[in-house]
Amino acid sequence: MIHLITGNTGSVKTTYCNKLKAVSSGVIFSIDFWNNTLFLPDKSDKDSLDWFLERIERSEKVIMNLIEQLENSNTDSILDLGFSKQSHREKFRKFALDNRFEFKLHFLDIPKETRWKRIQKRNLEKGNTFEFEVSKEDFDFMETWFEIPTTSEIKNGKNISK
Repeated sequence: MIHLITGNTGSVKTTYCNKLKAVSSGVIFSIDFWNNTLFLPDKSDKDSLDWFLERIERSEKVIMNLIEQLENSNTDSILDLGFSKQSHREKFRKFALDNRFEFKLHFLDIPKETRWKRIQKRNLEKGNTFEFEVSKEDFDFMETWFEIPTTSEIKNGKNISK
């Protein structure tokens, strides 16, 4: 089973993934961890969003290969990749369908004010899900970047509101 976890910044996707892992014994792929570990140390002030997206695309090729191995071992994959765009969710839905892997979309539909408070707290506390600080500017950008899942996307999935 492939679990696609989506929700805007501050919707506690990583925390949700950890809870899901506890009941499914799956493996979590968190793009924030990958970015912080593999790419942020090399990022310059001149690097743009396209710089990140290129690296994420390369990471996802590796992730897809690992998912195939996990599926062959009957181990769930829990994808904490953001899935901010419908096209990104579709890419992984198609990957699952093409490979006859079961999948489920989990949409964390949390109000903006709640998410911003969580981000401020996470930035301050730097707890176990902290990878990097999210500025108000980055948070506001993601508000315009994120595409809410369509009714058909969430049809067989799970919609979580808090």
